[in-house]
Amino acid sequence: MTSPRYPALYQVNTRVWLTELSRKLGRRATLDDIPDAELDRYAARGFDWIWFLSVWQTGPEAQRVSRTRPEWRHEFERTLPDLTDADIPGSGFAITGYTVHRDLGGDAALARLRARLKQRGIKLMLDFVPNHMGLGHPWVEQHPERFVHGTDDDLARAPQNYTRLMLSDGELVLAYGRDPYFDGWPDTLQLDYSHPATQAAMIGELTRIAGQCDGVRCDMAMLLLPDVFERTWGRPAPLFWPTATASVRSTYPGFCFMAEVYWDLEWTLQQQGFDYTYDKRLYDRLRERHPQAVRDHFRAGIDYQSRLARFLENHDEPRAAATFPPGVHEAAAVVTYLGPGLRFFHQGQFEGRLQRISPHLNRAPDEPVNTPIGEFYERLLDVLREPSVRDGEWQLLECAPAWETNWTYDCFVAFAWESTDGDRLLVAVNFADHQSQCRLRLPLAGLGDRPWQLRDLLSTDVFTRNGDELQACGLFLDMQPWQAAAYVLRPDSPS
Repeated sequence: MTSPRYPALYQVNTRVWLTELSRKLGRRATLDDIPDAELDRYAARGFDWIWFLSVWQTGPEAQRVSRTRPEWRHEFERTLPDLTDADIPGSGFAITGYTVHRDLGGDAALARLRARLKQRGIKLMLDFVPNHMGLGHPWVEQHPERFVHGTDDDLARAPQNYTRLMLSDGELVLAYGRDPYFDGWPDTLQLDYSHPATQAAMIGELTRIAGQCDGVRCDMAMLLLPDVFERTWGRPAPLFWPTATASVRSTYPGFCFMAEVYWDLEWTLQQQGFDYTYDKRLYDRLRERHPQAVRDHFRAGIDYQSRLARFLENHDEPRAAATFPPGVHEAAAVVTYLGPGLRFFHQGQFEGRLQRISPHLNRAPDEPVNTPIGEFYERLLDVLREPSVRDGEWQLLECAPAWETNWTYDCFVAFAWESTDGDRLLVAVNFADHQSQCRLRLPLAGLGDRPWQLRDLLSTDVFTRNGDELQACGLFLDMQPWQAAAYVLRPDSPS
Protein backbone atom coordinates (compact mmCIF):
# COMPACT_ATOMS: atom_id res chain seq x y z
CA MET A 1 0.00 0.00 0.00
CA THR A 2 1.25 3.47 -0.81
CA SER A 3 0.10 6.53 1.10
CA PRO A 4 -0.72 9.88 -0.46
CA ARG A 5 1.62 12.75 0.20
CA TYR A 6 -0.75 14.06 2.89
CA PRO A 7 -2.58 11.11 4.47
CA ALA A 8 -5.47 11.09 6.94
CA LEU A 9 -5.35 9.17 10.24
CA TYR A 10 -8.20 8.22 12.56
CA GLN A 11 -7.49 7.36 16.19
CA VAL A 12 -9.76 4.74 17.78
CA ASN A 13 -10.07 4.22 21.53
CA THR A 14 -10.01 0.45 21.19
CA ARG A 15 -11.12 -0.56 24.68
CA VAL A 16 -13.98 1.95 24.76
CA TRP A 17 -15.18 0.81 21.34
CA LEU A 18 -15.10 -2.85 22.35
CA THR A 19 -16.99 -2.06 25.57
CA GLU A 20 -19.75 -0.51 23.48
CA LEU A 21 -19.76 -3.53 21.16
CA SER A 22 -19.89 -5.86 24.18
CA ARG A 23 -23.07 -4.20 25.42
CA LYS A 24 -24.68 -4.67 22.01
CA LEU A 25 -23.56 -8.29 21.67
CA GLY A 26 -24.29 -9.33 25.26
CA ARG A 27 -20.80 -10.81 25.62
CA ARG A 28 -17.18 -9.68 25.69
CA ALA A 29 -16.23 -8.34 22.26
CA THR A 30 -12.76 -8.74 20.74
CA LEU A 31 -11.03 -7.22 17.74
CA ASP A 32 -12.71 -9.89 15.61
CA ASP A 33 -16.10 -8.35 16.43
CA ILE A 34 -15.30 -4.96 14.88
CA PRO A 35 -17.81 -4.86 12.00
CA ASP A 36 -16.61 -4.85 8.42
CA ALA A 37 -19.22 -2.17 7.78
CA GLU A 38 -17.39 0.18 10.15
CA LEU A 39 -14.08 -0.45 8.39
CA ASP A 40 -15.83 0.17 5.07
CA ARG A 41 -17.06 3.48 6.44
CA TYR A 42 -13.54 4.56 7.41
CA ALA A 43 -12.30 3.67 3.94
CA ALA A 44 -15.15 5.57 2.29
CA ARG A 45 -14.33 8.63 4.37
CA GLY A 46 -10.80 8.63 2.98
CA PHE A 47 -8.75 7.43 5.94
CA ASP A 48 -5.35 6.00 5.08
CA TRP A 49 -4.45 5.03 8.64
CA ILE A 50 -6.31 3.84 11.72
CA TRP A 51 -4.50 4.04 15.04
CA PHE A 52 -5.88 1.50 17.50
CA LEU A 53 -5.05 2.92 20.93
CA SER A 54 -4.21 0.63 23.87
CA VAL A 55 -4.15 -2.89 22.48
CA TRP A 56 -1.17 -4.21 24.49
CA GLN A 57 -1.14 -6.41 27.58
CA THR A 58 -1.39 -4.64 30.93
CA GLY A 59 -1.33 -6.06 34.45
CA PRO A 60 -3.07 -6.05 37.83
CA GLU A 61 -0.37 -4.03 39.62
CA ALA A 62 -0.88 -0.95 37.45
CA GLN A 63 -4.63 -1.49 37.45
CA ARG A 64 -4.62 -1.39 41.24
CA VAL A 65 -2.87 2.00 41.16
CA SER A 66 -5.40 3.36 38.67
CA ARG A 67 -8.31 2.23 40.82
CA THR A 68 -6.99 3.51 44.15
CA ARG A 69 -5.15 6.75 43.44
CA PRO A 70 -7.57 9.41 44.77
CA GLU A 71 -6.85 12.23 42.30
CA TRP A 72 -7.17 9.89 39.33
CA ARG A 73 -10.34 8.39 40.73
CA HIS A 74 -11.89 11.84 41.09
CA GLU A 75 -11.09 12.58 37.45
CA PHE A 76 -12.70 9.32 36.36
CA GLU A 77 -15.82 10.09 38.40
CA ARG A 78 -16.18 13.45 36.67
CA THR A 79 -16.21 11.57 33.37
CA LEU A 80 -18.41 8.71 34.58
CA PRO A 81 -20.61 9.66 37.57
CA ASP A 82 -21.70 6.01 37.79
CA LEU A 83 -18.07 4.80 37.79
CA THR A 84 -17.26 1.26 38.93
CA ASP A 85 -13.96 -0.59 39.18
CA ALA A 86 -14.88 -2.51 36.04
CA ASP A 87 -14.60 0.77 34.12
CA ILE A 88 -10.91 1.11 35.10
CA PRO A 89 -8.75 -1.56 33.47
CA GLY A 90 -5.68 0.63 34.06
CA SER A 91 -3.67 2.81 31.71
CA GLY A 92 -3.04 1.42 28.27
CA PHE A 93 0.43 2.96 28.59
CA ALA A 94 1.39 0.85 31.63
CA ILE A 95 2.37 -2.05 29.39
CA THR A 96 3.53 -5.41 30.74
CA GLY A 97 4.11 -7.02 27.35
CA TYR A 98 3.96 -6.09 23.67
CA THR A 99 1.47 -8.82 22.93
CA VAL A 100 -2.16 -8.01 22.22
CA HIS A 101 -4.22 -8.07 25.41
CA ARG A 102 -5.92 -11.41 25.94
CA ASP A 103 -9.25 -9.63 26.49
CA LEU A 104 -9.00 -8.17 22.96
CA GLY A 105 -8.43 -11.52 21.32
CA GLY A 106 -4.64 -11.74 21.35
CA ASP A 107 -2.14 -11.41 18.52
CA ALA A 108 -4.17 -13.61 16.16
CA ALA A 109 -7.19 -11.29 16.34
CA LEU A 110 -4.98 -8.30 15.60
CA ALA A 111 -3.50 -10.07 12.57
CA ARG A 112 -6.98 -10.73 11.23
CA LEU A 113 -7.97 -7.10 11.81
CA ARG A 114 -4.87 -5.91 10.02
CA ALA A 115 -5.71 -8.11 7.05
CA ARG A 116 -9.24 -6.69 6.92
CA LEU A 117 -7.84 -3.17 6.98
CA LYS A 118 -5.37 -3.98 4.22
CA GLN A 119 -8.18 -5.24 2.01
CA ARG A 120 -9.64 -1.72 2.24
CA GLY A 121 -6.37 0.09 1.62
CA ILE A 122 -6.01 1.18 5.27
CA LYS A 123 -2.78 0.90 7.25
CA LEU A 124 -2.62 -0.03 10.95
CA MET A 125 -0.88 2.10 13.57
CA LEU A 126 -0.26 0.97 17.16
CA ASP A 127 1.34 2.38 20.32
CA PHE A 128 4.98 2.17 21.32
CA VAL A 129 5.77 3.49 24.80
CA PRO A 130 9.56 3.79 24.87
CA ASN A 131 10.11 5.68 28.13
CA HIS A 132 8.74 3.18 30.64
CA MET A 133 7.07 -0.15 31.32
CA GLY A 134 4.12 -0.92 33.55
CA LEU A 135 4.39 -2.17 37.11
CA GLY A 136 4.63 -5.95 37.02
CA HIS A 137 6.58 -6.14 33.77
CA PRO A 138 8.61 -9.39 33.67
CA TRP A 139 11.86 -7.46 33.18
CA VAL A 140 11.66 -6.22 36.78
CA GLU A 141 12.49 -9.73 37.98
CA GLN A 142 14.43 -10.95 34.95
CA HIS A 143 16.39 -7.80 33.97
CA PRO A 144 16.22 -5.17 36.73
CA GLU A 145 19.34 -3.53 35.26
CA ARG A 146 17.16 -2.18 32.43
CA PHE A 147 15.41 0.24 34.80
CA VAL A 148 16.54 3.40 36.58
CA HIS A 149 17.51 2.46 40.13
CA GLY A 150 17.20 4.71 43.15
CA THR A 151 18.40 4.71 46.74
CA ASP A 152 16.67 4.89 50.08
CA ASP A 153 17.64 8.57 50.13
CA ASP A 154 15.97 9.10 46.72
CA LEU A 155 12.80 7.45 48.00
CA ALA A 156 12.79 9.57 51.14
CA ARG A 157 13.54 12.78 49.24
CA ALA A 158 11.11 12.23 46.33
CA PRO A 159 8.56 9.53 47.15
CA GLN A 160 6.45 10.79 44.23
CA ASN A 161 9.22 9.62 41.86
CA TYR A 162 10.41 6.32 43.37
CA THR A 163 8.98 3.11 44.76
CA ARG A 164 10.28 0.13 46.75
CA LEU A 165 9.57 -3.27 45.24
CA MET A 166 9.85 -6.71 46.84
CA LEU A 167 11.51 -9.09 44.38
CA SER A 168 12.35 -12.76 44.70
CA ASP A 169 15.95 -11.95 45.65
CA GLY A 170 15.26 -8.93 47.85
CA GLU A 171 14.15 -5.30 47.84
CA LEU A 172 14.81 -2.80 45.09
CA VAL A 173 14.14 0.94 44.76
CA LEU A 174 13.17 1.87 41.20
CA ALA A 175 12.09 5.14 39.61
CA TYR A 176 8.64 5.78 38.24
CA GLY A 177 8.46 6.76 34.59
CA ARG A 178 8.28 10.54 34.21
CA ASP A 179 9.29 13.62 32.28
CA PRO A 180 11.48 16.34 33.83
CA TYR A 181 8.62 18.73 34.57
CA PHE A 182 6.12 16.53 36.43
CA ASP A 183 5.93 13.93 39.15
CA GLY A 184 6.33 10.31 38.16
CA TRP A 185 3.57 8.09 36.80
CA PRO A 186 3.13 5.65 39.72
CA ASP A 187 1.78 2.81 37.56
CA THR A 188 5.03 2.68 35.53
CA LEU A 189 8.77 2.12 35.94
CA GLN A 190 11.43 4.18 34.16
CA LEU A 191 13.66 2.48 31.61
CA ASP A 192 17.36 3.34 31.78
CA TYR A 193 18.54 4.46 28.34
CA SER A 194 22.08 5.01 29.61
CA HIS A 195 22.35 1.21 29.69
CA PRO A 196 23.21 -0.33 26.27
CA ALA A 197 21.27 -3.49 27.09
CA THR A 198 18.09 -1.45 27.61
CA GLN A 199 18.42 0.18 24.22
CA ALA A 200 19.06 -3.16 22.52
CA ALA A 201 16.08 -4.75 24.27
CA MET A 202 13.76 -1.91 23.28
CA ILE A 203 14.88 -2.09 19.67
CA GLY A 204 14.00 -5.76 19.84
CA GLU A 205 10.53 -4.93 21.19
CA LEU A 206 10.04 -2.30 18.52
CA THR A 207 11.07 -4.69 15.76
CA ARG A 208 8.59 -7.28 17.02
CA ILE A 209 5.81 -4.68 17.06
CA ALA A 210 6.72 -3.70 13.48
CA GLY A 211 5.85 -7.22 12.39
CA GLN A 212 2.27 -6.67 13.58
CA CYS A 213 1.43 -3.26 12.10
CA ASP A 214 2.45 -0.64 9.54
CA GLY A 215 3.48 2.13 11.91
CA VAL A 216 3.77 3.20 15.53
CA ARG A 217 2.89 6.32 17.46
CA CYS A 218 5.74 6.74 19.94
CA ASP A 219 4.58 8.08 23.29
CA MET A 220 6.55 11.10 24.62
CA ALA A 221 9.33 10.34 22.16
CA MET A 222 11.46 13.33 23.15
CA LEU A 223 12.11 11.89 26.63
CA LEU A 224 14.74 9.59 25.10
CA LEU A 225 16.79 12.41 23.58
CA PRO A 226 20.19 12.41 25.33
CA ASP A 227 19.95 15.95 26.72
CA VAL A 228 16.40 15.42 27.97
CA PHE A 229 17.24 12.07 29.55
CA GLU A 230 20.31 13.49 31.26
CA ARG A 231 18.38 16.51 32.52
CA THR A 232 15.77 14.18 34.01
CA TRP A 233 17.99 11.45 35.46
CA GLY A 234 21.48 12.96 35.73
CA ARG A 235 23.13 10.34 33.58
CA PRO A 236 24.26 10.49 29.92
CA ALA A 237 22.56 8.31 27.34
CA PRO A 238 23.58 7.66 23.74
CA LEU A 239 21.23 8.44 20.85
CA PHE A 240 18.43 5.91 20.52
CA TRP A 241 16.07 6.94 17.74
CA PRO A 242 18.42 7.01 14.72
CA THR A 243 19.62 3.50 15.50
CA ALA A 244 16.13 2.21 16.34
CA THR A 245 14.36 3.59 13.28
CA ALA A 246 17.11 2.42 10.92
CA SER A 247 17.16 -1.02 12.52
CA VAL A 248 13.42 -1.51 12.16
CA ARG A 249 13.39 -0.29 8.57
CA SER A 250 16.19 -2.69 7.67
CA THR A 251 13.69 -5.47 8.38
CA TYR A 252 10.46 -3.63 7.52
CA PRO A 253 11.18 -1.04 4.80
CA GLY A 254 8.70 1.80 4.76
CA PHE A 255 7.64 1.32 8.37
CA CYS A 256 6.16 4.58 9.70
CA PHE A 257 7.17 6.36 12.90
CA MET A 258 5.03 9.13 14.42
CA ALA A 259 6.30 10.98 17.49
CA GLU A 260 4.35 12.56 20.27
CA VAL A 261 6.75 15.44 20.89
CA TYR A 262 6.69 18.86 22.53
CA TRP A 263 9.13 21.63 23.59
CA ASP A 264 9.96 22.63 19.97
CA LEU A 265 11.81 19.36 19.38
CA GLU A 266 9.75 18.35 16.35
CA TRP A 267 12.49 19.01 13.78
CA THR A 268 15.06 17.22 15.96
CA LEU A 269 13.02 14.02 15.92
CA GLN A 270 12.27 14.32 12.21
CA GLN A 271 16.04 14.36 11.69
CA GLN A 272 16.39 11.23 13.82
CA GLY A 273 14.11 9.09 11.69
CA PHE A 274 10.51 10.08 12.38
CA ASP A 275 8.11 10.38 9.47
CA TYR A 276 5.68 12.55 11.44
CA THR A 277 5.82 14.62 14.61
CA TYR A 278 2.96 16.16 16.58
CA ASP A 279 2.25 19.81 15.79
CA LYS A 280 1.13 20.93 19.24
CA ARG A 281 2.35 24.46 18.55
CA LEU A 282 -0.28 25.04 15.85
CA TYR A 283 -2.97 23.64 18.15
CA ASP A 284 -1.92 26.06 20.91
CA ARG A 285 -1.92 29.04 18.55
CA LEU A 286 -5.38 28.17 17.31
CA ARG A 287 -6.62 27.95 20.89
CA GLU A 288 -5.17 31.41 21.54
CA ARG A 289 -7.02 32.75 18.47
CA HIS A 290 -4.24 34.97 17.16
CA PRO A 291 -4.48 34.90 13.34
CA GLN A 292 -1.03 36.39 12.72
CA ALA A 293 0.67 33.77 14.88
CA VAL A 294 -1.32 31.05 13.12
CA ARG A 295 -0.41 32.42 9.70
CA ASP A 296 3.27 32.78 10.61
CA HIS A 297 3.29 29.16 11.75
CA PHE A 298 2.75 28.16 8.12
CA ARG A 299 5.83 30.03 6.92
CA ALA A 300 8.08 27.11 7.87
CA GLY A 301 9.66 25.07 5.08
CA ILE A 302 7.40 22.59 3.33
CA ASP A 303 9.87 19.75 3.99
CA TYR A 304 9.24 20.31 7.70
CA GLN A 305 5.51 21.05 7.53
CA SER A 306 4.72 18.04 5.39
CA ARG A 307 5.94 15.82 8.24
CA LEU A 308 3.79 17.39 10.96
CA ALA A 309 0.79 15.54 12.39
CA ARG A 310 -1.93 18.16 12.75
CA PHE A 311 -4.87 17.70 15.09
CA LEU A 312 -7.63 19.45 17.03
CA GLU A 313 -7.96 16.75 19.65
CA ASN A 314 -6.52 13.40 20.72
CA HIS A 315 -6.71 11.25 23.82
CA ASP A 316 -4.40 13.63 25.73
CA GLU A 317 -6.15 16.89 24.83
CA PRO A 318 -9.60 18.21 25.76
CA ARG A 319 -12.30 17.60 23.21
CA ALA A 320 -12.34 20.09 20.33
CA ALA A 321 -16.06 20.78 20.80
CA ALA A 322 -15.39 21.65 24.46
CA THR A 323 -12.34 23.77 23.62
CA PHE A 324 -13.44 25.74 20.57
CA PRO A 325 -16.85 27.45 20.52
CA PRO A 326 -19.13 26.96 17.50
CA GLY A 327 -17.71 28.85 14.56
CA VAL A 328 -14.21 28.89 16.01
CA HIS A 329 -14.22 25.08 15.95
CA GLU A 330 -14.98 24.92 12.24
CA ALA A 331 -12.51 27.69 11.37
CA ALA A 332 -9.74 26.00 13.36
CA ALA A 333 -10.51 22.66 11.70
CA VAL A 334 -10.24 24.14 8.20
CA VAL A 335 -6.87 25.73 9.06
CA THR A 336 -5.60 22.53 10.67
CA TYR A 337 -6.69 19.96 8.13
CA LEU A 338 -6.41 21.91 4.87
CA GLY A 339 -2.78 22.76 5.53
CA PRO A 340 0.04 20.35 4.61
CA GLY A 341 0.91 17.40 6.84
CA LEU A 342 -0.77 14.30 8.21
CA ARG A 343 -4.44 14.95 9.10
CA PHE A 344 -5.05 13.42 12.53
CA PHE A 345 -8.64 12.91 13.75
CA HIS A 346 -9.89 11.37 16.99
CA GLN A 347 -12.85 9.09 17.68
CA GLY A 348 -15.80 11.18 18.85
CA GLN A 349 -14.56 14.36 17.17
CA PHE A 350 -17.05 14.12 14.31
CA GLU A 351 -19.92 13.65 16.76
CA GLY A 352 -18.94 16.72 18.79
CA ARG A 353 -18.25 14.78 21.98
CA LEU A 354 -17.43 16.97 24.98
CA GLN A 355 -15.96 14.51 27.48
CA ARG A 356 -12.33 13.50 27.18
CA ILE A 357 -11.84 9.81 28.02
CA SER A 358 -8.80 8.97 30.14
CA PRO A 359 -6.59 6.14 28.80
CA HIS A 360 -7.23 4.44 32.17
CA LEU A 361 -10.93 3.93 31.31
CA ASN A 362 -12.70 1.48 29.03
CA ARG A 363 -16.11 3.19 28.95
CA ALA A 364 -17.36 6.52 27.66
CA PRO A 365 -20.37 8.45 28.94
CA ASP A 366 -23.47 8.64 26.77
CA GLU A 367 -23.50 11.96 24.93
CA PRO A 368 -25.83 13.35 22.28
CA VAL A 369 -24.49 13.76 18.77
CA ASN A 370 -23.84 17.34 17.69
CA THR A 371 -25.50 17.20 14.27
CA PRO A 372 -24.15 20.52 12.88
CA ILE A 373 -20.59 19.53 13.78
CA GLY A 374 -21.10 16.15 12.13
CA GLU A 375 -22.40 17.74 8.95
CA PHE A 376 -19.46 20.13 8.87
CA TYR A 377 -16.93 17.32 9.19
CA GLU A 378 -18.62 15.34 6.42
CA ARG A 379 -18.13 18.33 4.11
CA LEU A 380 -14.54 18.76 5.28
CA LEU A 381 -13.73 15.08 4.69
CA ASP A 382 -15.12 15.45 1.17
CA VAL A 383 -12.65 18.28 0.59
CA LEU A 384 -9.79 16.18 1.98
CA ARG A 385 -10.47 13.57 -0.70
CA GLU A 386 -9.71 16.13 -3.43
CA PRO A 387 -6.55 15.04 -5.33
CA SER A 388 -5.05 18.51 -5.00
CA VAL A 389 -5.26 18.31 -1.18
CA ARG A 390 -4.01 14.72 -0.89
CA ASP A 391 -1.10 14.87 -3.32
CA GLY A 392 -0.82 18.39 -4.69
CA GLU A 393 1.44 21.37 -4.20
CA TRP A 394 0.59 23.73 -1.34
CA GLN A 395 1.47 27.35 -0.71
CA LEU A 396 0.61 30.00 1.84
CA LEU A 397 -1.18 32.97 0.28
CA GLU A 398 -0.61 36.57 1.22
CA CYS A 399 -3.48 38.93 2.01
CA ALA A 400 -3.42 42.64 1.20
CA PRO A 401 -5.70 45.42 2.47
CA ALA A 402 -8.92 45.70 0.50
CA TRP A 403 -8.57 49.50 0.76
CA GLU A 404 -6.13 51.92 2.33
CA THR A 405 -7.48 51.85 5.91
CA ASN A 406 -8.59 48.22 5.86
CA TRP A 407 -6.84 46.66 8.88
CA THR A 408 -8.90 43.47 8.98
CA TYR A 409 -6.90 41.92 6.12
CA ASP A 410 -4.48 40.73 8.79
CA CYS A 411 -7.13 38.37 10.21
CA PHE A 412 -7.06 35.94 7.29
CA VAL A 413 -5.28 32.62 6.92
CA ALA A 414 -5.28 31.43 3.30
CA PHE A 415 -3.74 28.62 1.25
CA ALA A 416 -3.67 27.43 -2.35
CA TRP A 417 -3.50 23.83 -3.54
CA GLU A 418 -2.74 22.66 -7.08
CA SER A 419 -2.73 19.11 -8.41
CA THR A 420 -0.55 17.73 -11.19
CA ASP A 421 -3.68 17.75 -13.37
CA GLY A 422 -4.11 21.48 -12.82
CA ASP A 423 -6.97 21.33 -10.31
CA ARG A 424 -6.85 24.31 -7.94
CA LEU A 425 -8.31 24.88 -4.51
CA LEU A 426 -8.24 28.16 -2.56
CA VAL A 427 -8.71 27.98 1.20
CA ALA A 428 -9.58 31.15 3.09
CA VAL A 429 -10.46 31.60 6.77
CA ASN A 430 -11.39 34.79 8.58
CA PHE A 431 -9.87 33.74 11.90
CA ALA A 432 -11.42 36.57 13.90
CA ASP A 433 -14.56 37.43 15.84
CA HIS A 434 -15.54 40.25 13.47
CA GLN A 435 -16.26 40.73 9.78
CA SER A 436 -13.06 41.10 7.73
CA GLN A 437 -12.04 41.98 4.20
CA CYS A 438 -8.91 41.50 2.14
CA ARG A 439 -7.46 41.11 -1.31
CA LEU A 440 -6.11 37.59 -1.62
CA ARG A 441 -2.99 37.48 -3.80
CA LEU A 442 -3.09 34.58 -6.25
CA PRO A 443 0.36 33.65 -7.60
CA LEU A 444 -1.24 31.21 -10.04
CA ALA A 445 -0.22 30.93 -13.67
CA GLY A 446 -2.56 30.93 -16.64
CA LEU A 447 -5.58 32.78 -15.24
CA GLY A 448 -5.67 35.07 -18.30
CA ASP A 449 -8.50 37.23 -19.58
CA ARG A 450 -11.27 34.74 -19.04
CA PRO A 451 -13.96 34.11 -16.43
CA TRP A 452 -13.28 31.74 -13.55
CA GLN A 453 -15.84 30.05 -11.36
CA LEU A 454 -15.20 29.75 -7.62
CA ARG A 455 -17.36 27.12 -5.92
CA ASP A 456 -17.13 26.76 -2.15
CA LEU A 457 -17.03 23.09 -1.13
CA LEU A 458 -17.97 24.02 2.45
CA SER A 459 -21.18 25.85 1.51
CA THR A 460 -23.40 26.48 -1.51
CA ASP A 461 -21.63 29.70 -2.56
CA VAL A 462 -20.68 30.03 -6.25
CA PHE A 463 -19.41 33.14 -8.02
CA THR A 464 -17.43 34.16 -11.10
CA ARG A 465 -14.39 36.46 -11.42
CA ASN A 466 -12.25 37.63 -14.33
CA GLY A 467 -8.77 36.13 -14.55
CA ASP A 468 -6.96 39.39 -15.31
CA GLU A 469 -8.60 41.03 -12.30
CA LEU A 470 -7.63 38.13 -10.07
CA GLN A 471 -4.00 38.38 -11.12
CA ALA A 472 -3.80 42.17 -11.01
CA CYS A 473 -5.82 42.94 -7.88
CA GLY A 474 -6.27 39.63 -6.09
CA LEU A 475 -9.50 37.98 -4.99
CA PHE A 476 -11.66 40.30 -2.93
CA LEU A 477 -13.03 38.58 0.16
CA ASP A 478 -15.58 39.89 2.64
CA MET A 479 -16.16 37.21 5.26
CA GLN A 480 -18.18 36.92 8.45
CA PRO A 481 -16.59 36.13 11.83
CA TRP A 482 -14.86 32.71 11.75
CA GLN A 483 -16.12 32.06 8.21
CA ALA A 484 -14.13 29.50 6.24
CA ALA A 485 -14.27 28.59 2.56
CA ALA A 486 -12.62 26.09 0.22
CA TYR A 487 -13.05 27.33 -3.33
CA VAL A 488 -12.55 25.08 -6.31
CA LEU A 489 -11.20 27.35 -9.06
CA ARG A 490 -12.20 26.29 -12.56
CA PRO A 491 -12.74 28.00 -15.94
CA ASP A 492 -16.32 29.20 -16.16
CA SER A 493 -18.21 27.46 -18.96
CA PRO A 494 -20.89 29.44 -20.83
CA SER A 495 -24.38 28.21 -19.98
